[in-house]
Amino acid sequence: MRFLVFVEHHEGKLQKDSLGVLAKAASLGDVEAVVLGQGVQELAADAGRFGAQRVYVMDDVLLDRPLPQPRVDALETLLADNGFDAVLFAATVLSADVAAGLAARLGAGLNYDLTDLVVEGDTLVGKRPALGDSVYVDVGWTSEPRLALIRSGTFEAQETGGSAEVVPFESRFQDFSLAATMVEQAHEESEGPSIEDADVIVAGGRGLGGPEGFQQVEELAKALGGAVAATRAVVDAGWYPYSTQVGQTGKTVAPKLYVAVGISGAIQHKVGMQSSGLIVAINKDPNAPIFEYADFGVVGDLNEIVPKLTELVKARRAA
Repeated sequence: MRFLVFVEHHEGKLQKDSLGVLAKAASLGDVEAVVLGQGVQELAADAGRFGAQRVYVMDDVLLDRPLPQPRVDALETLLADNGFDAVLFAATVLSADVAAGLAARLGAGLNYDLTDLVVEGDTLVGKRPALGDSVYVDVGWTSEPRLALIRSGTFEAQETGGSAEVVPFESRFQDFSLAATMVEQAHEESEGPSIEDADVIVAGGRGLGGPEGFQQVEELAKALGGAVAATRAVVDAGWYPYSTQVGQTGKTVAPKLYVAVGISGAIQHKVGMQSSGLIVAINKDPNAPIFEYADFGVVGDLNEIVPKLTELVKARRAA
């Protein structure tokens, strides 16, 4: 089976989730990648280290801004000239727009929020959670190419040490694809790693009592060299930015260590962090649902536990 993976990039780096999808596709069959943008010729070659046998590159000033429709045009051209069985995307805002536009343009089927892919004989089968992640269902396609959006944080980027043939291509842009322009692209100021890239995440919930409670969460995250995350309830209350929200309506993360502070552990939050390597929960309620799936649980007052834990981490690192 022949796969094409849409690889995103940002500030001169290929994105982690895209590389994870690329590595997964490489384990299933022949995989090629496509990189679109301006000044991305050299960057594209890096995809070979993650399993791509060939990388198609379109380098054009009209692809400089992260707008979906010009990318749909480019992919439509590429697919018309190559017989790919499936096109895979990591589920980001841009990729979701591109995948949906491409599906409409080609009249192709698009399965989304997939957490696994398997090849059974000559058939590609997607695995998708349903009913609040309480069950998993098999999904398929009735036409080609098969389009798939993979849930963020699902697959780890794994270097194979290989190299890829870089193949430039060109595409004509539709007039309507150039009708939208990006006036400004804002970047949120932040310190430390993003929650998508962090190996350690300290997340805060309503149990913190208010926005001031996040100070101790931030101090623990800094001591551990990690990032700060929040629950939907916290974000909805305006205590912390939406960009840090983990859960069904936020981001999906898979750090090596996830410390949940004052989080009850509703199913909507579990969806976003259940793939973490080690889950530690701190909550005064011994019956909080999060203890059912945490690896380690601490029952007690977080206002006493978190500062002491921060002091211990700092002392251990200083030793």
